[in-house]
Amino acid sequence: MTPFFPRTKRTCVPRPAAAALLLLAGCTLLSPSAASAQAVQPTPDGTGSTATGETATSATGASPIAAANAAAAASPDALTTGSISTDIGEPLLNDPTIDEDMARTNLRENTVDGLRSQFDLERNDAPGIRLGTFTLKPTLGQSYNFESTKTGGSKESRSYLETGLKGTLTSDWSRHQLTVTGEGTWQRNVSGSGETEPTADIEAALRLDIGRDTTGTLKAGYHFEREDSSDPNAVSGASTQSGIDQYTLGAGIEHDFGILRGSAKVDFDRYVYGSVDLSDGSTLSLKDRNRNAGAVTVRVGYDLSPALIPFIEASAGKSIYDLRKDTFGFERSYDSYGGRAGVEVDLGEKFNGEVALGYQTYRFDDNRLDNLSGFTIDGLLNWSPQRGTNVAYGISTGIEPSTTPGDSGALAYTLSSMATHELRSNLVARLSNSLTFRNYPSGSISEDQRVWLAGAGLTWDINRYLALTGDVSYERTTQDTGPSTDVARVGVGLTLRR
Repeated sequence: MTPFFPRTKRTCVPRPAAAALLLLAGCTLLSPSAASAQAVQPTPDGTGSTATGETATSATGASPIAAANAAAAASPDALTTGSISTDIGEPLLNDPTIDEDMARTNLRENTVDGLRSQFDLERNDAPGIRLGTFTLKPTLGQSYNFESTKTGGSKESRSYLETGLKGTLTSDWSRHQLTVTGEGTWQRNVSGSGETEPTADIEAALRLDIGRDTTGTLKAGYHFEREDSSDPNAVSGASTQSGIDQYTLGAGIEHDFGILRGSAKVDFDRYVYGSVDLSDGSTLSLKDRNRNAGAVTVRVGYDLSPALIPFIEASAGKSIYDLRKDTFGFERSYDSYGGRAGVEVDLGEKFNGEVALGYQTYRFDDNRLDNLSGFTIDGLLNWSPQRGTNVAYGISTGIEPSTTPGDSGALAYTLSSMATHELRSNLVARLSNSLTFRNYPSGSISEDQRVWLAGAGLTWDINRYLALTGDVSYERTTQDTGPSTDVARVGVGLTLRR
């Protein structure tokens, strides 16, 4: 974590910090019991899964495939507002603030102006390694974890080792800046049964200082993740879920016109879905879901004051599937259009963020599929009530196209919050919470769904190079016509930094 103020030594939680944590707890009181009224209708094959869109994998209705909406978060996907993305709901390559063991909701973190939560869960005060005009900061982590998953009357658990490698390479140039970030995790089961969840991310971003008031950005990246087997929309009867490869390219430019601030960007994403290994030894191909997605986003802001900037934003995009028709003969390619209006607030390190309201629509090539449209609300607020205490509140909206025959998709709204507090200069506590509402249009085969997740953790910096971490989390997915799923995790580990 990078605190807003220099660290100070504390032995108790002062009142402002307690108030911040109570606010977070209030969000957590949106318990799973209150969410249990919403559900997902079984697919025609009776698996009890349903397509919620193409977050990670799509459903194919009557087949064993049900659309995977691993808003997985993040991977762990972060408290953020996010400009309208090329394929909202997909596992976008980003730098999330909540890791996958703490929260499975990947919130978008791709605002045109680069607004992000100011949390950094993996504080790295180590000096790094000097490589010419670059500084490399590597991090190696090893943890031992226990996971228990309960779905209806069935229950399975596993103990596993997780190894994580992360690194940041940053240039130290007088002009321009190149930043390369990479991160990967690998799991190995020690006992019990359960599918491992490897991940990999790499992104290179080049900032070009074109002029005094003009800045350009070029980005390229790769992301890999495997759909979580506990997701109700995963492939039923699979021994190994599909691996998802995402390739990303982007370019943007921002210019300050005085009282006006304008920016534009172009994004391109390529999604490739691997085959699923079924428990009977056969494989199921998901190549009908491979696609390319692109979008153009333009944003204009007006400087009422340095602390207040209203803005408007518009985007247009297109998604083209490799196969013209999916397994059931539906043409899933679509055009997307959206607009937002909101305000940026910057009161310094104590309080900043933005909130925007908008509308977005997906128009599918197949006239048998209704347009998928809805109002959107996105926002992120960073608040630091005192030194060493940071609180963030986020809300995001995603439109998730589906591949269930006859269904267009769903609107997904996610509320999230997170608080970190320095109990001592070398001991940091954190709490996180998220609640996702997935709403389908009336008349859809699929039904509404809610996912609630809460987590807590501690990080003890033994010294600037070594830290001891501990995390617990609980996730609950509720549905009407099928059993609910509960996942509990606890882990302890060491992190080595250089």
